[in-house]
Amino acid sequence: MSLEDTYPPLQEVYFHKAVETGGVLAVIVGRGDVAKLLSYGGKIVRAIGEKIGKNVRVLEHGVDDRKFLEDLFAPMNIITINTIWLPDGSQETRVILRRRSRRPAPFNIEALKQIAQMVRGISLRVEFAD
Repeated sequence: MSLEDTYPPLQEVYFHKAVETGGVLAVIVGRGDVAKLLSYGGKIVRAIGEKIGKNVRVLEHGVDDRKFLEDLFAPMNIITINTIWLPDGSQETRVILRRRSRRPAPFNIEALKQIAQMVRGISLRVEFAD
């Protein structure tokens, strides 16, 4: 039985592309389709992750950088996002996340930084605030 048979909203989701790095799969879907994939209490995303053996992040295509980064780092809260201009003329985006506890982040930060670079061309610097 396919996932589309079990979860009918999957038939209405517009799939743009998927990017995989460091054990994390980023699925980029059309505007408004993130809610469809996160329906059923997250069972759809969990089923996809179990089927492929990777952590799955669902990202929306065509949104601004802030929304993209919020989806990328969910469920962690972003405190601030800053642009850092480097001496060589390039720029980095600094994201400061609120640490929920002393435990490590629930995902691979380096993999998420690579996904941001591959999908949006954003060079990230991630920091944590208590």
